[in-house]
Amino acid sequence: MNDSNDFAALLAEFDQSHQGTADQAAKPGDQVKGRVVAITEEQVFIDLGGKAEGVMDAASLRDAEGQLSVAVGDEVTATVAGVEEDGSLRLGNQQSRHLHGAAELEQAYRQHMPVQGRVTGVIKGGVEVQVAGQRAFCPASQIDIRFIEDLNEFVGQHLDFRITKFEGGRHLNLVVSRRLVLEEEQRARAEALRANLKEGAVLTGTVTSLQDYGAFVDLGGLEGMIHISELAFHRVKHPSEILSVGQPLEVSVLRIDKTDNPKRPEKIALSIRALARDPWAEAAQKFPVGSRVQGQVTRLQPFGAFVELVPGIEGLIHVSELGTGKRVTHPQEVLGPGQAIEASVLAVDLEKRRISLTLDEAKAAEAKPDLEAMATTAAKPAENGMGSFGALLKQSLERGR
Repeated sequence: MNDSNDFAALLAEFDQSHQGTADQAAKPGDQVKGRVVAITEEQVFIDLGGKAEGVMDAASLRDAEGQLSVAVGDEVTATVAGVEEDGSLRLGNQQSRHLHGAAELEQAYRQHMPVQGRVTGVIKGGVEVQVAGQRAFCPASQIDIRFIEDLNEFVGQHLDFRITKFEGGRHLNLVVSRRLVLEEEQRARAEALRANLKEGAVLTGTVTSLQDYGAFVDLGGLEGMIHISELAFHRVKHPSEILSVGQPLEVSVLRIDKTDNPKRPEKIALSIRALARDPWAEAAQKFPVGSRVQGQVTRLQPFGAFVELVPGIEGLIHVSELGTGKRVTHPQEVLGPGQAIEASVLAVDLEKRRISLTLDEAKAAEAKPDLEAMATTAAKPAENGMGSFGALLKQSLERGR
């Protein structure tokens, strides 16, 4: 072997034994090996042997959870992506994940495709999100459709986002929005719901807000409102008495009114009361004329006092039925709101949903015999195939002789 051959062989052996050692001949696309010597928040520094040093973006070495896959002292194989002005080598990882991830993110941005990210922390004006190993920013107004007071509730969650800003370069500048994804899902649900939306339909929903006049309910893409009068059969002063924000519930569609608003093309009137049993259906049986009843005074008017007998049913004691033995000009002279009382039933009008009450013991005594007569008549067995009405008619005819 001549000297030139010996030198060539030695050089080849040296190159093979030091494969990956960076020098001025290293060029983009070459693979190099080195050992991690330092790690910062954004960069990983790698000793490539001799005086050569490589630098990698820390984001390219993070997993889906945002955790670094290497530590100081670990050996890594990387691909040369470029040469910095100071002579150090800009590196990608072995699978060139950083460059590949950036390309995928840019494609998702241009095609308006959602990407999954993990919220890693709350920062000024929004939250930080790790997307494919890259840091992204999601403004507070874009994290949800509704206003979120405490953004910390999202930290650690894996969520879908839409990339709204993509700027390439040494460090990607990414801005993302979860709100756009939620709105798109909401529109899809709304279209599916509209196909089956009709008056009388029974739907499930979630209470989104409470107002003095009623409650708003998310039906799954569409929003409806329950007027305070449709919350229950009994009187409700404020929806918060029976509902709370976030509460799931079942509602009936009362009415669908079209609007000129393209964002909300319909107003949907809902009801809880329509699904409940009407307490007036059994009012005549529960409160027959002449019976003694207990209740609570709910409000006073110049013409009388309203008394709640059971939730959903109120009776009225006219001012003339207060039975105090003296002239009463206003119920407040005798009764007060919230007062528990006992009264007698004078009349029941199911059609008008009215029950007349009295505190006058004399009138109560007059009504009581009628009640006893009805009970006695109803208890008698039928005669000659005649029912209770026939028996009553027979007794009337006999009294008329």
